[in-house]
Amino acid sequence: MKAITAGIAYFGLVFAAGFAMGTVRVLFLVPSLGERFAELLEMPFMLVATWWAARFVVRHFALARAITVRLTTGLVGLALLLAAEILLAAVLQDRSLGDYITSRDPVSGTVYLAMLGLFAAMPLILARRTSQA
Repeated sequence: MKAITAGIAYFGLVFAAGFAMGTVRVLFLVPSLGERFAELLEMPFMLVATWWAARFVVRHFALARAITVRLTTGLVGLALLLAAEILLAAVLQDRSLGDYITSRDPVSGTVYLAMLGLFAAMPLILARRTSQA
């Protein structure tokens, strides 16, 4: 149960950071830099936010280093993040899931998929990293 609660908190932290950065990206960066470059420019900041959120959640909830606990946290966060992304695309952009997926830039969209994988794995990555230190 602790891993699920941690996953919800993890999602909330990263979603809030992404929403804030996405607002800045859309309002200020996309008009001058274009969609692809603006998204790629945002990715390192989102990686730092993801790392920070995972670190905070792992410590705050005192998560065990067990693979199942850490992956559950990451996968719960990922499921919620994808649900929120799809919901926002449907409501705010009035798009179907298919339209949303096909509208993604092939370069920044691929990097985004990799970032989703890192997001899901980050609590586990932190467990491995801290156990080796």
